[in-house]
Amino acid sequence: MRARGWTAGMIRRLLGEPDLRRPNPFLRTAPPSRLYGVERVEAAERSEEFRAASAVAARRSAAVKEASRRRREVLARIAAEPIEVPVLAPDRLAAPAVAYRDRREGPPQSPPGCSDLDRRTVDYLRHRPARYDDILDELSGRTGRAAAEHLLRRRVYAAISQAYPDLAQECERRCGLPDR
Repeated sequence: MRARGWTAGMIRRLLGEPDLRRPNPFLRTAPPSRLYGVERVEAAERSEEFRAASAVAARRSAAVKEASRRRREVLARIAAEPIEVPVLAPDRLAAPAVAYRDRREGPPQSPPGCSDLDRRTVDYLRHRPARYDDILDELSGRTGRAAAEHLLRRRVYAAISQAYPDLAQECERRCGLPDR
């Protein structure tokens, strides 16, 4: 019936209860198959209500496909975006990282088991030298933005871990946190 343009909601609304129930031929533990008489289905398909519901379902299906396509485009763009993390000596990186986080959030409040300097340094590297915020601003309001942000965040943390192996543990901790 799906190949003929029927959705589950249309079947419930236009056909109601099935004419026959049989055990599922593909999986015995699955719910029984619901069977409908051909004449009954064809009569429903000739109705104005079916044509209207079918048109709505087709528009909805096209919209979902379009949103899915846009989401794939956004994710492909993020996957192709170069992630550049400048490699600085630790003594040249610590001062700007601390100053950056002090401006953004005030006094240190590190989670347990986390070096405050590591946390601040990862934040600094994620937001300042990388184009992280600019990229996300460009995606504002677009389909797939949340998934793109998640992918971008993971890519940035991987790049920071590669450039600064001492910060890998903090980056891994961040990857395990829920997206904010």
